[in-house]
Amino acid sequence: MRPGRPGIAHVMKYVILILIVAFVALLLLYASGSSRPFDEVERAVSSSLDKSNLARQDGAAFKRRFGLSAADYAGVMYYASEFSISAEEVLVIRVKDDSQVQEVTAAIEKQVEARKNDFDGYAPEEVKLLEDAKQSVRGKYIFFAAAPKAEEYLEVFSSSL
Repeated sequence: MRPGRPGIAHVMKYVILILIVAFVALLLLYASGSSRPFDEVERAVSSSLDKSNLARQDGAAFKRRFGLSAADYAGVMYYASEFSISAEEVLVIRVKDDSQVQEVTAAIEKQVEARKNDFDGYAPEEVKLLEDAKQSVRGKYIFFAAAPKAEEYLEVFSSSL
């Protein structure tokens, strides 16, 4: 080895450092929330919904279904099927502080399990819809969709942030 020429260990140290910094930057970009107002996110997601089977629900329906009060959050958009024999629903919530995220995700999981039990045995396609549901937490925003186009709705939600 000649003096003045860095060894492979020295070069690898910098390569690994660059990879770590790039990974952290990507992680922060992907996991970060959004400073966008709830109205903009709501408008984007709402306009993408297939409203032939979904209807906007009020705060009382949200409380009945999830056991949470819409007034406790910075914003709630809840669409559900007009028919009781359908598990289709889409929910977007903006929490006021990060401590509410766990509360909301637990309520969603509890609701999904209850609905699976309701439909088990007589509506296997609705159980499959619930099993394939999409959920995402991005900063202060929480998204949940149990719908045939759930993946599409999740993409619209993510791009609206």
